[in-house]
Amino acid sequence: MSDPIIRVEDLCFEYNPGTPQAVTALDGIHLEIGSGEYVAIVGHNGSGKSTLARHLNALLLPTRGNVWVNGWNTRDPAHRRAIRSTVGMVFQNPDNQIVATIVEEDVAFGPENLALPHPEIVRRVDWSLEQVEMQPYRHRAPHLLSGGQKQRVCIAGVLAMRPQVLVLDESTAMLDPRGRQEVQRVARRLNREEGTTVVAITHFMEEAVHADRVVVMEAGRIVLQGTPREVFGQVDRLRALHLDVPPITRLAQALHSRDPRFPAQVLTLQEFLDAFRAWRNGRPLCMPPWSPSGPLSAGEPCIRMEGVGHRYMKGTPLEVQAIHDVELELREGEVLGLIGHTGSGKSTIIQHMNALLRPDRGTVTVFGQDVAGPETDVRAIRRRVGLVFQQPETQLFERFVGDDVAFGPRNLGLSRSEVRERVRQAMEWVGLGFEAFKDRMTFGLSGGEKRRVALAGVLALQPQVLVLDEPTAGLDPRGRRRFLDLLRELHGRDMTLVLVSHNMEELAEMCHRLYVIAGGTTALEGRPGEVFGQGARLQGMGLDVPPVTQAFDRLVGMGLVQGLAGTVYRVEDAVRLLEEAVHAEL
Repeated sequence: MSDPIIRVEDLCFEYNPGTPQAVTALDGIHLEIGSGEYVAIVGHNGSGKSTLARHLNALLLPTRGNVWVNGWNTRDPAHRRAIRSTVGMVFQNPDNQIVATIVEEDVAFGPENLALPHPEIVRRVDWSLEQVEMQPYRHRAPHLLSGGQKQRVCIAGVLAMRPQVLVLDESTAMLDPRGRQEVQRVARRLNREEGTTVVAITHFMEEAVHADRVVVMEAGRIVLQGTPREVFGQVDRLRALHLDVPPITRLAQALHSRDPRFPAQVLTLQEFLDAFRAWRNGRPLCMPPWSPSGPLSAGEPCIRMEGVGHRYMKGTPLEVQAIHDVELELREGEVLGLIGHTGSGKSTIIQHMNALLRPDRGTVTVFGQDVAGPETDVRAIRRRVGLVFQQPETQLFERFVGDDVAFGPRNLGLSRSEVRERVRQAMEWVGLGFEAFKDRMTFGLSGGEKRRVALAGVLALQPQVLVLDEPTAGLDPRGRRRFLDLLRELHGRDMTLVLVSHNMEELAEMCHRLYVIAGGTTALEGRPGEVFGQGARLQGMGLDVPPVTQAFDRLVGMGLVQGLAGTVYRVEDAVRLLEEAVHAEL
């Protein structure tokens, strides 16, 4: 490692010190980050990653210990301006960072606050927009950009201050696959070509494999660090820490368990393909017979969209056509998935499902009612179709958890005992004990707990259909697994589910059918195997297929796998098929 640009010595930090609400977030952190190094920090929600990141540019100051940046102590107020010029930070939600109404003005905000001469500000804005490939959008309004484009604008705004260190705090969590790739590509290019030190906090293990070093946090401490190969080679240790390894690594380890000649420490798709070719020495591996997907739900349609279109800010100069000619059908008892790049119209579509939005053209029928009809009982529709938004914690508004969950049932005019029973049941469904949580302060909960409270508030209405917009975005692997298990339980209680997600593996695991939304319309529909089997078409729409699908497609194309019936899209299926195929040869 080169000389450290950041040195953390025995860092401890408490939120609300000296009060009954005091929480120790960091406990004895020692860390050095070299100049020009690319470091990934991983860990479950609440492990202290973001708190550590905020110490790197003095947004937070240690309760005990020291943080040194370029030789300056963050405790020294005389150097704080220089420290924040040295370390730039990009947060998870770009909408919380953008302050101007024009892209180039937003990028110029930082340099202007450094009191730089106007010609230098112009030069820096030009340079930073070029680095993130956003020059063509410099005169656009940020709110008209996609999520990935907004995040690039935020990165440009930080780069315009020419920091030596770029900290990305979950900055890809809310992005589609193409948006994540855009941000990663920019960060890697800056690291390689400009020598920028990058600290990336992420829950996506496939992002961490590109770092020089991976740091794993648990309970406010660093419990593991090393190269990606060293860290991801410790599968049992990572699982004990409730973390995952990349899907490709899981495939390699499954093969290694059957034949030790196959290397276990494989991190990328290309490494897997090269290892497979060397392992087989040109001989194809024959796949056993298998059924790639289960039966479709046989329920009757409960929501139907026909030729649906919707425009925002209709009749104004800012009018935008969000969706057009949408054709969609939801059947009772199924789990339906919606995928599409950021800005494709998914959130607009699902807001028509419970009449939050009404179509400008076409018809939306929910349990036999036309949502735009003059006699439609909108309250009845919203009781039967519950909607959980992309950041459900923003739906919370009551002071106490029990009151927030009870808001919906109270507005149904139920008796006090009925409200109490619904609140108890809903909280138990989401794993929050009624007695333990009903009197807890809502905004003192963790992010995962807030998400569960928001879901409980919808479940207390006892809907027949539950629509969730990016339900696991921002959750760690353990949080995602728990949430998906909860959804399976709800589906087992005869609840129909609609999931909007950028996580292809989750959709492959959960859904009976998928709709692909592109350009504001339904571009593709079918079972997961049918949809993910059209990888080239999906990539043309800015989407991706699960990593295991990519792997098997490439192996078939290389002639190294034969007899494969259907598309493999779940890691569990891929592992089972590979193990059975190898076992048949041994």
